[in-house]
Amino acid sequence: MATSMELRCWGGDWGLPSIHTESLVVLAYAKFSGAKLTVAPIDWTWRTLTGTVPELVCQGSTVTEPAQILNYLRKLRFNADYELSARQGADTMAYIALLEEKLRPALLHTFWVDTENYSSLTRPWFASRSPFPLNFLVPGHHANTALSRILLTKSDSPLHTITEVEGKIYSEAKECLNLLSHRLGTAYYFFGNTPCSLDAFVFGFLAPLHKASLPSSPLQNHLRQLENLQRFCDHILNAHFSSHPGSPQPVQETVDANLQKLTQLVNKESNLIEKMDDNLRSSPQHKPFRADPRPSPSNSTGSTPA
Repeated sequence: MATSMELRCWGGDWGLPSIHTESLVVLAYAKFSGAKLTVAPIDWTWRTLTGTVPELVCQGSTVTEPAQILNYLRKLRFNADYELSARQGADTMAYIALLEEKLRPALLHTFWVDTENYSSLTRPWFASRSPFPLNFLVPGHHANTALSRILLTKSDSPLHTITEVEGKIYSEAKECLNLLSHRLGTAYYFFGNTPCSLDAFVFGFLAPLHKASLPSSPLQNHLRQLENLQRFCDHILNAHFSSHPGSPQPVQETVDANLQKLTQLVNKESNLIEKMDDNLRSSPQHKPFRADPRPSPSNSTGSTPA
């Protein structure tokens, strides 16, 4: 009997199964390793501000963080790295560390700190997937966390403000993209003809940057100059996430969440009005009693009834 596994993650948009880097890493690795996941996207019913995403629930256990989830899947014999040599395994760990150190700060800045991107894209998207009043809190919480992480890891003396750090993080991120592009070359995957965990991590980091309609992004402009990395993202989407019989549809790709919520609300209100109307029609009708404010003629003359 197959093990039932549920992955709770941020939903998809922009042609992606998820717009969230960590969620994309796990989704891609599951595809590469053959792990069957039931995807439960976070939506407006989500009721927590500090919950960790993605979250894998399996056999009563809950696992968070991509690295821990991938290790858990390997223990269940879903291993996308089993064909890698020792040298390739070491290179995988080195490149993943490079992504975390050099590319992640620039991605956090691009989506969460850059004022134009945050106000026009990131904040409205996450607010629309969160219930009231969390729709006012969730985006700001993530933005503050992103800013704190950037300053904590990159604001070496004498760089103390985000403005001073920007140049450094984008320079390092572009260098990281150049290294990835050089390592990939003309191949579809980084090691051989089959994807591995490194491909999952690179896809998770690059795909949102590749697909998002960002009004302001020097990093996205640099990625567009590296055609092989763009082809890498598109190939994984087409080969592993394209719609076909037996595969799950990309989460929330074609249905706007706000329109869906509005439709549900209108249907609920319509049903309530219909029930109230039915109850009103079926209840007995009585002429309402109203006291006559005008005195009778007999009372106005002071006479008493016979």
